[in-house]
Amino acid sequence: MSIAVAQARHVFGLKGEVVGNICYQDEQTIVYPVGSNIVLYNIDQKAQKFIPGSDKSLGTTAMAVSPNRRYAAIAERGAEKATITIYDLHSLRKRKVLSSSEVQSTEYVSLAFSPDSKYLIAQGGKPDWTLLYWTWEKSKVMAVTKTTNPQNNDVYQVTFNPQDNTQLCVVGNGIFKLFRYSEGNLKQFAFQKMEPQNFLSHAWVSDERVIAGTDTGRLLLFETGELKNEFSIQFSGHRSDDKERMGSISEEDAQQPLGPPKITSVVAYSKGFACSGGSGTVHIYEKTDDKDSYKKTREIRVPQDLSASADPSKFENHEINWLTVSPSEETLVSSTKTNQLYCMALSSADIGKGEQATFEVLAQPFHFGAVQGLDVCIRKPLIATSSVDRSVRVWNYETNSLELYKEFQEEAYSIALHPSGLYILVGFSDKLRLMNLLIDDIRTFKEFTIRGCRECSFSNGGHMFAAVHGNVIQIYSSTTFENINNLKGHNGKVRSVVWSADDSKIVSCGMDGAVYEWNAYTGKREGESVLKSCSYTSVAITPDGKTTFAVGSDCTLKEISDSQILRDVESGGMTLMQVSMSHSGRMLFAGTNTGALRSMKFPLTVPGEWTEYMGHGSTITKMRITYDDQYLVTVSDDAVLMIWKITDKEGRGLKRDKEIGYAEEILITKSDLEEKNSMMSELKTRVDELKMENEYQLRLKDMNYNEKIKELTEKFIQEMESLKTKNQVLKTDKDKEEAKHEEEIAELMEKNSKELQDLESANNQKLMLEYEKYQELQAKSQKMQEDYERQLQEMEESKEAALEELTEYYEAKLQEKTILLDQANDESRQQQREYEETKKQIEEDADREILDIKNKFERRLRDEKEANLRLKGETGIMKKKFTSLQKEIEDHKEEIKKLNNEQQKLQGVIKSLEKDIYGLKKEIQERDETIQDKEKRIYDLKKKNQELEKFKFVLDYKIKELKKQIEPRENDIKAMKEQIQEMESELERFHKQNTQLELNITELRQKLKATEKEMHLERQKVRDSEAMLRRFKTDLHNCIGYIQDPKKLKDSIKQLYQKHVQDDTPESASVDADIQREYSRQRKHLEQSVSSLRKKLAKDTEIHRADNVRIMQENVSLIKEINDLRRELKIARTQVHDLEAALGISRKNKNQPLPDQTASALVMSSAQSSRDQEASMETAKIIDMQKGEIKKLRRQMYELELMAQERPPSGTRLPPMSVQ
Repeated sequence: MSIAVAQARHVFGLKGEVVGNICYQDEQTIVYPVGSNIVLYNIDQKAQKFIPGSDKSLGTTAMAVSPNRRYAAIAERGAEKATITIYDLHSLRKRKVLSSSEVQSTEYVSLAFSPDSKYLIAQGGKPDWTLLYWTWEKSKVMAVTKTTNPQNNDVYQVTFNPQDNTQLCVVGNGIFKLFRYSEGNLKQFAFQKMEPQNFLSHAWVSDERVIAGTDTGRLLLFETGELKNEFSIQFSGHRSDDKERMGSISEEDAQQPLGPPKITSVVAYSKGFACSGGSGTVHIYEKTDDKDSYKKTREIRVPQDLSASADPSKFENHEINWLTVSPSEETLVSSTKTNQLYCMALSSADIGKGEQATFEVLAQPFHFGAVQGLDVCIRKPLIATSSVDRSVRVWNYETNSLELYKEFQEEAYSIALHPSGLYILVGFSDKLRLMNLLIDDIRTFKEFTIRGCRECSFSNGGHMFAAVHGNVIQIYSSTTFENINNLKGHNGKVRSVVWSADDSKIVSCGMDGAVYEWNAYTGKREGESVLKSCSYTSVAITPDGKTTFAVGSDCTLKEISDSQILRDVESGGMTLMQVSMSHSGRMLFAGTNTGALRSMKFPLTVPGEWTEYMGHGSTITKMRITYDDQYLVTVSDDAVLMIWKITDKEGRGLKRDKEIGYAEEILITKSDLEEKNSMMSELKTRVDELKMENEYQLRLKDMNYNEKIKELTEKFIQEMESLKTKNQVLKTDKDKEEAKHEEEIAELMEKNSKELQDLESANNQKLMLEYEKYQELQAKSQKMQEDYERQLQEMEESKEAALEELTEYYEAKLQEKTILLDQANDESRQQQREYEETKKQIEEDADREILDIKNKFERRLRDEKEANLRLKGETGIMKKKFTSLQKEIEDHKEEIKKLNNEQQKLQGVIKSLEKDIYGLKKEIQERDETIQDKEKRIYDLKKKNQELEKFKFVLDYKIKELKKQIEPRENDIKAMKEQIQEMESELERFHKQNTQLELNITELRQKLKATEKEMHLERQKVRDSEAMLRRFKTDLHNCIGYIQDPKKLKDSIKQLYQKHVQDDTPESASVDADIQREYSRQRKHLEQSVSSLRKKLAKDTEIHRADNVRIMQENVSLIKEINDLRRELKIARTQVHDLEAALGISRKNKNQPLPDQTASALVMSSAQSSRDQEASMETAKIIDMQKGEIKKLRRQMYELELMAQERPPSGTRLPPMSVQ
């Protein structure tokens, strides 16, 4: 006894009415609702994952995926209240269940996550239209507001600002509202001043702009709530040559029979936005240079073959419900009212902008009407379904794909698949048709006059089929199509017909409450079970055919055997619509009217045990189990086909023989085959023709390119000759310029020496002046120190006096306050005494009056009442006085506490001031010490500066001389090197050309020699053959002389044969052929070796050229480094000069007296001294750096002097520079 396990494997369908019914989890996975489940469909792998719905849910109404693609929110309708469930899309587990008592509605109309995925907004439905703002992780409602207008119109969509968690937009019929969350409330802002429109959808184009679509085909662009622009969609019908234009709707368009298109969905992306416009059409708009304008760039339509249904009135049902764009903005996905999913690559939409584009089906085209017929094939992995949408579809449950699809003029009520998978039986409203399943079509080949056949099924052998005609079950032969038997007995509609495993029995059930067992061959009734209170909907039979299971309207599952109901299992108040038994006889499943699947414990027990799985969103109409017991197939009124993987708890079940496998035969008509073969032959001939054309075009191109190459070579030769002549002219010019440069250099040297002497004398005078200034500044600094000391003493005296005054003032205040306190205490005591006395008097009076009242109660009743009232008033007044006095006492106490606190604070201030005085004294001492240290350092630094300046003058002079010598030489060297490089490159080119030409000449000579040898041999052969012919002619002439004597003639012919016909000739011929072959082979080998050597030579030359270029680049980089070092030297000198100037300024500042004699002046002086200390440290570092640079420069000077000694005289050429 066990309960079988069912697991959802694949679902074909979509719940089209859910708001936000397509979302992307990642680039490959989309999330959409099907039945009571949420499906995560991987587009690449064609695989599905499932999030099951809640048990008590009445269906999904809205969904949303968070911007971080981690969570999904699903709103479900409830019997009492609506709920929102948050799921983790990675683990597929529940995170939170949200519900609120503040919403009266039983459903949520729209959901949206905040940009950071932490908040969720949910729009409730009728009647209150309440909007909730949640922090969903804490299950806390942050704010609540009513979004509808005074007319209580519908609200359709709510969204968050993509950049702001606190801003949201709500649209509906005559509603466009912007809300901002602040301090626990949602406040409306930016009220519109325009006529109310029926806004169906909207999207945020940016953080301030919203585009909203109406039911009249208008697009309104709002910026911070203000209307900026208005567009309208032109309804183009099905014409592909419509002009795409924007503007107001014309009168012609308004008068069209279809009316203006409804904009049911808008989605924004980086380039612009896409919106639905009319039935099965999406318009793409892109940004223009004008900020407030968008241009329509594309129109995308639903495919014609799917949208053009058999009934043209259904075209309007192809209205697009929702649009979404993938995270990378590569694909646009849409869902329609007809439960279809379409996609299109946005990149392809951009490429072919001149044409109208069409959507592609995302997975498969689904049913969009209630599925009423279902059957499974034995020999093939096929499922056949028929629907109210007038279509018949054949699915493959192994590959999870749609094999065949066809729409008809009539509704298809029932369907049956032949066990071979080659034929199909469909019950239409007018006739029952037997059809062939061809490779790409479904064609009728036999019709039966059975109108509105609601049930039909093939026998397991396929040789017979049963069809229901009203209350009669008719059995036909599948081969002869004869009516074998008519099974009469039902008084109501027959709802289910099942064949036994061996095709000997048929079990049927009907609305009349009867379950009959028939003999398939004789047509006689062998068993019956009638229960008129129950109308049966489905029946199943065990493999042995002994037991029948039936379900009906009485919410029970009945086990019937030998016309007796053995068990009646209650279903817990749920109506069971379908029942199905596995072929192994160990698994039993039932389908409910809510769309749930039940796996019953088998054998059945009372009370029944089962496991319930949420699958469909409405009544399960049909159930079938595949022949190998691997899969259970269910269909329902919500147009969904669901495949379940089923396993027994013990893992037992029928195992299909892997060697046999599924049948792969397919039907095809002869005419179709012939057409395809002719097409194949035509295409082959076209391919051959195209090959020929391509080859011809390639040859033409080769010819053209060869001609161009010849022309280019001639041009290059001419250019080479002209360049040579130019080179010679440039050489002569260069020699002249060299002589001029030498003369100019000599003149410049003389000028520079004179300028140097002048500069030295001027700088010495400046140094003397600076030294005198320094001595003056030193004297000023001493005076400044004395002034500071005086000021400090004065400050200390003033502080002490101020402290004494403060202490005296506060002591006097304290004494005054203590006196006031004592007075207040005395007053309070007196008041208490007075109160006690008055109290005693009142009590005494009351006692007297009570005695009088006892004696004279009847006479003075009225007087006593008046006295009582007067006394009550007086006591109230006294109580008030008492309370006021208590308050005054408490206020006095508080004042005393405050005064104590102030006293403590003042004492703390006195202590802190004393500490500050002590600290300031210490700081003064430390600063005096630092001033002395700084003066010593400044004195040392001045001495060092004087020495460095002397070195600097000497070095500058030497550097200038060397620069004068080096710079012109370096320029000449550079120019010469460039010329040499050019010459070397030209030489290399000439060498290459010469070597190539020599190789060509040698090849041609070898070929000439070979051809001469061949010619000589051929001539020798001709001579030998002519000599042989002459001999043969003479011998023949001699033989003819013996023509009369046959014996002699015979002998002479034999001699002739022996002489001329020899055995050596063929051998010599074969030898000559072998020699020729060997010669050609060796010749080819030599030619190949020569070509390989040429390639190697070309590679070597390229490598050497690269090396030369690299060396030249290194030389250039080293020269650049030398120039950089020279620039750094100049910068260092300027820095030294700036530092000296800065030191001079700081000394001047020290001599200026300070006007304010306060504590702030002391702080400023301390800060100044610390800055001076830092400046002195920086100057010391800079001097060390300069010393290092001077050492480097000395080394470079020394090297340059050595170079100058080795330098040749000016008349000769310079040797090449050695780069280290």
